[in-house]
Amino acid sequence: MSRFVYNWALALRTNSYYQDNVSLSYTDTSNALTKLKKDPEKPWLKQVSAVPSQQGLRHLNTAFINFFAGRNKYPRFKKKNSRQSCHYAPNAFKWEKDALTLAKMPQQLKIKWSRYFTGEPKSVTISKDSSNRYFVSFLVEEELEQWQTTVGKIGVDLGVKDVMVTSTGFASGNPKCHQKYQTRLKTLQRRLAKKKKGSNNRYKARLKVAKLHAKIADCRKDCLGARKPSYLY
Repeated sequence: MSRFVYNWALALRTNSYYQDNVSLSYTDTSNALTKLKKDPEKPWLKQVSAVPSQQGLRHLNTAFINFFAGRNKYPRFKKKNSRQSCHYAPNAFKWEKDALTLAKMPQQLKIKWSRYFTGEPKSVTISKDSSNRYFVSFLVEEELEQWQTTVGKIGVDLGVKDVMVTSTGFASGNPKCHQKYQTRLKTLQRRLAKKKKGSNNRYKARLKVAKLHAKIADCRKDCLGARKPSYLY
């Protein structure tokens, strides 16, 4: 939904400028979206909350502002199989007793938590990666515990044989996650290259490659101790 609105608004603003020589603003696209929702051929636009679609228009407007300011390139269309996300403001979700319910959803989301937090969420972002895994991220204001300063110093060197080596002689080792799954990855990529573009078999093969890439990335993050967002299932 959010990706569709983003791509639709991007095409609308681009065609309006190059064909009619008229620059559209966020308000213009928002009014056009209201008319689009009345289209009888697109009833599914009303089945989800209006907040993520409006956030998609705001993100597109920010992308144009960054483009005209010279901070970024011209906005590009979002692909169906790449990472996608939608943003929910406080008025579009309910947070009660560590349970999350999004607007226009009949039941709470089933979440496998990667970490817990205290306080009330300010916003919620639902994202999907290329391997069709869904994640939820919370924006929360928390008071973090201040660590005590130490007078000791340590040197850290990044290497190839070991991820890091300290001046005290500690070597972290290197799990070499990519090399571990390299043979399997080559096999899946060969199978993907032989599939017909646009076919259901190619979609299945692409998904297998994406899942293996996600597994390699997760192994690397686990080694580095990086936190991952909570997983939806």
